Amino acid sequence: MRNIVSNSTLLWAIALQLGFCVVNPAQAGIPGSTSQINLDAHGVALGGYDPVAYFDQGKPTRGNEKFSASYGGAQYFFATAEHRQTFLKNPRAYLPEFGGFCVVGAAHGSKVDVDPETGKVVNGHLYLNNSARVLEIFNQDRTGNITKAESNWPAVKDKPL
Repeated sequence: MRNIVSNSTLLWAIALQLGFCVVNPAQAGIPGSTSQINLDAHGVALGGYDPVAYFDQGKPTRGNEKFSASYGGAQYFFATAEHRQTFLKNPRAYLPEFGGFCVVGAAHGSKVDVDPETGKVVNGHLYLNNSARVLEIFNQDRTGNITKAESNWPAVKDKPL
């Protein structure tokens, strides 16, 4: 019986081999952490990026610690006081999927750190990726990657980073 590999799986494997999934300065996850939320050593999520900005401005925007809020064991920074207030009205609407870990990584059964610059809102949900190259893989089959990640997340969420 032949082993058939999907295009996204093949691309993911190539990306790993070529080193496209690497830690860069924007990434903040703690290696070995089993947290279900991607946090830095100070408990900050999204590498300090504003979760509301992905939805409101359509692009990643660094937050400011003077506009911060805590939710679900994580601290979030916002670019403006208005974004902070928007978040506090309905935090769950702005939280990244898969605890802020890489959607493509979860789709392939791994907990992988992210580059917040790769944030993409799809159907009202925020998805993050490890790098610009992995974002390209995500974009080739968004629905498939999201479906696989949702299926895998219960087993992935407790794995160490």
